[in-house]
Amino acid sequence: MNDDKFQSKKENWEASVKKTLERFPERKNPFTTSSDIEVDRLYHSEKDEEYEEKLGYPGVYPYTRGIQPTMYRSRLWTMRQYAGFGSAAETNKRFRYLLEQGQTGLSVAFDLPTQIGYDSDDVMAEGEVGKVGVAIDSLHDMEQLLDKIPLDKVSTSMTINAPASVLLCMYLAVGEKQGVPLEKLTGTIQNDILKEYIARGTYIFPPKPSMRLITNIFEYCRENVPKFNTISISGYHIREAGSTAVQEVAFTLADGMAYVDAALEAGLDIDAFAPRLAFFFNAHNNFLEEVAKFRAARRIWAKVMKEHYQAQNPKSWKLRFHTQTGGSTLTAQQPDNNVVRVTVQALAAVLGGTQSLHTNSRDEALSLPTEESARIALRTQQIIANESGVADTADPLGGSYYIESLTDEIETRVNKYLDQINEIGGAVKAVEEGYMQREIQRTAYETQKNIENEEEIIVGLNQYKLNEEVNPDLLKVDEALEAEQITLLETARKERNQHAVDNALAALREHAQDSNVNLIPHILHAVKVYATVGEICNVLREEFGEYTGM
Repeated sequence: MNDDKFQSKKENWEASVKKTLERFPERKNPFTTSSDIEVDRLYHSEKDEEYEEKLGYPGVYPYTRGIQPTMYRSRLWTMRQYAGFGSAAETNKRFRYLLEQGQTGLSVAFDLPTQIGYDSDDVMAEGEVGKVGVAIDSLHDMEQLLDKIPLDKVSTSMTINAPASVLLCMYLAVGEKQGVPLEKLTGTIQNDILKEYIARGTYIFPPKPSMRLITNIFEYCRENVPKFNTISISGYHIREAGSTAVQEVAFTLADGMAYVDAALEAGLDIDAFAPRLAFFFNAHNNFLEEVAKFRAARRIWAKVMKEHYQAQNPKSWKLRFHTQTGGSTLTAQQPDNNVVRVTVQALAAVLGGTQSLHTNSRDEALSLPTEESARIALRTQQIIANESGVADTADPLGGSYYIESLTDEIETRVNKYLDQINEIGGAVKAVEEGYMQREIQRTAYETQKNIENEEEIIVGLNQYKLNEEVNPDLLKVDEALEAEQITLLETARKERNQHAVDNALAALREHAQDSNVNLIPHILHAVKVYATVGEICNVLREEFGEYTGM
């Protein structure tokens, strides 16, 4: 490699390190092993042309080795445990408990009715209120959910898609009530409807109006909530549905390109919205493949954004991602074994350079996690961060022959999928034709067949079984919760100004009919006068229609 070119890259990295350290000094000085061997900031093979082009330096294009120049030496990943069950009051208690235990960000799980835009008293919600997440009907519930949680200091992620605009507006309204300026609010909404059509199923509206709502959020937040991540493009649920690691990356990045295309078609400048795009990946048990997967995803996205979309801002090239350990890998049999599985998966995410991480609890194959299980899951991250030493240098496995070969092969196979999806006409068209769904179904079938034939060993499930299983203590959501939540909803409706609600919903209906209008200000107004999730979504159902699948 040309010595001047090499020196330029190295100087670029060193300048980035200096700039980073001015804001975020390293956690230790020096970093050492238990034998008092000093650990360098980066280990690098210099003046190898292929190495330089593919790997380079952390914090420097193509970001194979990470998006921050000093990685975890300056700042650890955000420990963001996913939680939510029952009522807003109960979930608020769990949030505050996790923050007291050292969690550094919130992640909200909503119940199924909320996820598909129904109020708790809707006939469609019967039997599901508060079961797999927290029930949120109106701004009253969101106020209770975030009670005594300082939104200027805590970042919040919300796993919500079809009604993401409504829940985002509720969050913004609570921030205003707390006196926090919108420009200081931080967090993420999942807001990824394409993967709902592909793998998860909590959709409401057809693709076109759904994409409109998503780009409306991009535009509104760019101008008003600049620190909020406006989408978390999710491979997690694609993997949970049965995809391979390669399919997870390929289909997720294809969805990401579809969102970029939609935003560009809506007239947004790529460097105005792309820096706030975020991703959400799964971590499975094939440890080294998972590490390579994250590195390959970062490199592919950087090339796509810089070379295909011609983005100029380096922040637009960076793939920032949250990771959750694999729920589908957990077993109901011998649930304590899941602690080991989760540790392996979490370690892969950290070695792959994740920005935030959720570790699943040992009992999640059986129920929502108990407080004790949630604490053990959080402690797993804290032990990796503070006792393992893997956070002391950037990209510790970089340069391994196997890791680099895996990274290259994953990149090649992902690009083949992306080429195929582009030939179909892009991700939206591929979803409509069922291409990605069929690919995942085929893979899931093969995997299940291998497990049943014992070609793939799952400890405690198809080998190393116990004759008698010990039944752990499980969290049970009180069956009385549904009636209590409906009572709270009825009270909220009685106490609000119904005339103001009717006017707000009428205005929303009118503006929904004009595709050129950004609907977020009108949804925010409806939320502030205590219109419910179901009322707002029903107006949009009537105007946009409902998606009925293939």
